[in-house]
Amino acid sequence: MTTDTAVRLTPSRAPKKTRQPIRHKRAIAIFIAPFAALFAAFYLLPIGWAIFQSLLVVERDGTFGKPVEVFGGLTQYILVFQNEAFWASVGRVLLFGAVQVPVMLGFALVLALLLDSPLVKGKKFFRLAFFVPYAVPGVIAAIMWGYLYSPNLSPFAGFTSEFDLLSPSTVLWSIANVVTWVYVGYNMLIIYSALLALPQEIFEAARLDGANQWQIAWSIKIPLVAPAITLTAIFSIIGTLQLLAEPQVFRSFTSSVSSTFTPNLAVYATSAVPNVSLAAAMSVILALATFVMSFAFLKFTQRKADK
Repeated sequence: MTTDTAVRLTPSRAPKKTRQPIRHKRAIAIFIAPFAALFAAFYLLPIGWAIFQSLLVVERDGTFGKPVEVFGGLTQYILVFQNEAFWASVGRVLLFGAVQVPVMLGFALVLALLLDSPLVKGKKFFRLAFFVPYAVPGVIAAIMWGYLYSPNLSPFAGFTSEFDLLSPSTVLWSIANVVTWVYVGYNMLIIYSALLALPQEIFEAARLDGANQWQIAWSIKIPLVAPAITLTAIFSIIGTLQLLAEPQVFRSFTSSVSSTFTPNLAVYATSAVPNVSLAAAMSVILALATFVMSFAFLKFTQRKADK
């Protein structure tokens, strides 16, 4: 073998990539600093303070002594796990979410598909009409629906007197109706935006192959917007565990909603006693539960998508 041939057959080594130094570090730091300061002040600091507060207990020197906060370790967390009313409220919102979230997202998906269909006229009007309830603050929506549900105040007194929508067995689903009415348009807009981003060539090819609108929606559109549906589901799971405004307002209309009806109401009532440390421990556990459920749902949907 000649020297030239040996040189040609020798594999060439790729030159090592040298890491380029970051330029304009000072400018980058200046632009990031406002966000970092606000993020630390209004997100990281409150979380850290809540965790710190949850580790404190109140002690008194004698029956009428001055209360003093001292480090108590996991004492407050033990009390939370022994609090039956709190865990009953957690079970209540999990039941609420298991029914309300699929119904709400189903409506949002149907409305988004209708707006994306070429058969529907007046899309701008319906898009605005579907989204308008989300512009109504949750408290105002709860007051409005509370009047509609109340037998003594509702313009549909004949129906509400016959079917008590504020009774202990129905008030949870009355609240679910309010939440669905408010947030269907918001979730619809996310899914509809994902539909608008899909390439139209796919649908044209499907129509040339003889597919009708139903087949296109079921076999093409829904699978392609699955990431958007997953996103709305995660938002809905987080919102379910944070349910507060609607049941708080409904307490003015019915005694069926107690001070521990939802976890956030239980936290609010506990902090008003006042027992801030126990309320902080409840909040930390609720935040961890929200994170675990959202993360588990995200991983589950990713595994389904990879199969």
